[in-house]
Amino acid sequence: MKALVTGAARPGGIGAAIVARLERDGLAVETLDVEPGCTHQVDVVDGDLPDLGHFDVLVLNAALTTMFGAAHSMRPERWRRDLDVNLTGTFRVLQAVLPGMRERRLGRVVVISSTAAVHGMPAQIAYSTSKAGLLGFMRTVAAENAALGVTCNAVLPGMTASSGILGMPKDIVDAWVDTMPMGSLVEPADIAEAVAFFCGEAAGRVTGQALTVDGGHALNTMSVTSSAASRQAPA
Repeated sequence: MKALVTGAARPGGIGAAIVARLERDGLAVETLDVEPGCTHQVDVVDGDLPDLGHFDVLVLNAALTTMFGAAHSMRPERWRRDLDVNLTGTFRVLQAVLPGMRERRLGRVVVISSTAAVHGMPAQIAYSTSKAGLLGFMRTVAAENAALGVTCNAVLPGMTASSGILGMPKDIVDAWVDTMPMGSLVEPADIAEAVAFFCGEAAGRVTGQALTVDGGHALNTMSVTSSAASRQAPA
């Protein structure tokens, strides 16, 4: 099977981990990114996309994560750029790949959304909005193509130890780690494992689903007992 992973040029990123994991499963993987170091270097927003109709697996990972801004103050041009990349760019690549899948009656589409899609994220109004939009995108594609053997699912990463996050100031990274119930950030390889499941034979009847990989970060871990007592193993 042939796979295309977008947003996979950055070493240490989620995209690169997905590529490595799919290659271990024997897939022939090509990459698409606006940055060099990929198979197809193109801007998903308005670049000329190559012929992409021959892929059986599509992982839509390309996204901006650095357009910071609150709802009351984000500049319109930053808002538009976030949505252009995260939604419109994703849609353009899907349209280039999906007709071939439908014709062959076989395909796996995996969308990389975010826990920000369901919980929000202060100072990232455009990012949270775009990632939430991808969930409606995913479920619509799943509904439209289920009868044709094409599945579409989403993975929702939590705070992940990608190169972008680890490049932030140490005090910010440490503050995030302190909030993680498992004591560490999610690893890119964890996200890749979830993607590999959706791409594999075992998920052939799984479509329209969203899988969160956040190390339990969204769980309520507060307790009426002391924090020390709540961490003790039961007798």
